[in-house]
Amino acid sequence: MGERGLDGFGTITWWGFSPAVDLQETGIAELMKKLDFYKSPDTVQILVIGAGDLRHVLTTIARRHRHTKRKLHFFVIETALELYARHMLFLSLGLEMQKRMGLQEKTELFLELYGNTLVRKQTADYVSKMSTEFIKMVTDSDYLEKKLPCLDLAQLKFKERDFLEGIFKFWRDSKPEAYDPKKCWELRLRQHLRVRYDSRYNAYDWDHAMVLQDRGVSIIHIQEYKRWRETGEAFSVREGTYDVPNKTMASAMVLRHDGEKYARRGYWGDIVVSPYVPLGIESEERSFFKKSNNVHTKTAEDVAEFNVLAMFHELTLSERYSLPAGDPKTDDKSKQEQKDTGPKLQEITEEEEEEETEAGESSTEQGDNSTAASTEKPQRPLDLEYESLPLDDVKVTFLPLGCAEELHKRSKYQKAFDVVYFGNSLVHHLKPEFNALFADRCTVLIESALMMLEIKKEQVQQYVNKVSTMAQDAGCKELEKCDWEQDTVVKMYFER
Repeated sequence: MGERGLDGFGTITWWGFSPAVDLQETGIAELMKKLDFYKSPDTVQILVIGAGDLRHVLTTIARRHRHTKRKLHFFVIETALELYARHMLFLSLGLEMQKRMGLQEKTELFLELYGNTLVRKQTADYVSKMSTEFIKMVTDSDYLEKKLPCLDLAQLKFKERDFLEGIFKFWRDSKPEAYDPKKCWELRLRQHLRVRYDSRYNAYDWDHAMVLQDRGVSIIHIQEYKRWRETGEAFSVREGTYDVPNKTMASAMVLRHDGEKYARRGYWGDIVVSPYVPLGIESEERSFFKKSNNVHTKTAEDVAEFNVLAMFHELTLSERYSLPAGDPKTDDKSKQEQKDTGPKLQEITEEEEEEETEAGESSTEQGDNSTAASTEKPQRPLDLEYESLPLDDVKVTFLPLGCAEELHKRSKYQKAFDVVYFGNSLVHHLKPEFNALFADRCTVLIESALMMLEIKKEQVQQYVNKVSTMAQDAGCKELEKCDWEQDTVVKMYFER
């Protein structure tokens, strides 16, 4: 692959390179069917290593009502504390109570923060406000237990929690000019494309037509892919001005120059694959993949919006989400045509509400003390105190960075995990001794390299063969034959 070939993927994995899956369905359910046994543990313990985001965790939590009722305990290992910070943000956002935030607004915020280098001002304000909550959570275990009881940070080292506090202070206190994603993105593009930079649009066309299409990803529209490759803006679900840096995508990197080391904050993530892959190329709603004249009538952005909305709906109400009859998303109208119709009714309503709120505040200031006292109650939903949806049957534990190498030596994790998921960036930890962590019946899922666009197709096959051999050396067998040209996950299982 070479140093140059890997540059486009970056040094930090802001999102994964495979679609989100339900780890109970893909793991426990398939294993039970394969081995023809029906007794499953009361608590399913799932180890997620190097996924890059919480897509699998959130999907599994949202769909838990579809399976036999059991407790879920996730253990998460990542390569950078900035990823843990983003995990906290998306977990708390997903668990926002409806009295503070509706499902559509939650979906829009999630997509913006997940895949855009620039966001709207109100989105940045939300991150800043929640950062104060996160600082209290990482510094006060009682406060964390009160506000986000499903999250466990006790396994992190003290210095890691201190670093997390510093990240949240950067999100909250730093001025926008402290991080310039436009400049960072352009520098990354120039470094990656080099002499091809002036003809970069041709490079985008080539990657889309000759790589994405060849790997079965036709739902990603050329225009949205080129927009993201050029600007770092993947999702523009809500009409608005995207001009505030998304500081949740800023991370530090140590660079060398003339023998000296320098720490630089910038955007060091993926600039080739795109955030459409984890959220926008697969869906339970098959109507999004209809074609007209052999061209998709919907885009990956449409699919991602539906998937996230459906996930939050299911997480909140414990029922599957389906498109309402007559929903505009079911029409064969293009995304651009929908945007050209002007501001949405919801936006106009919000603007009117803000004006009414400001007018109300002004009149209150002019009123007497009794009137002022009667208006102390917050006027807008987000002014209410943060509360999370109750998840009594779910726990998410963050483990220390780099602990995957030594985890099998810790007695409390011996035979502990019913499902183990490896992102392709950390699959090298799958060694023979790692099977000490596997339960007597364990599913081992490994992210394929199919969607890592800079890896040649024959190298994808070599990767699948190699990780399959690594799993077999650890005592695993094939749960399902992997079609390396289509499958984004290699499925293995372990049985004592």
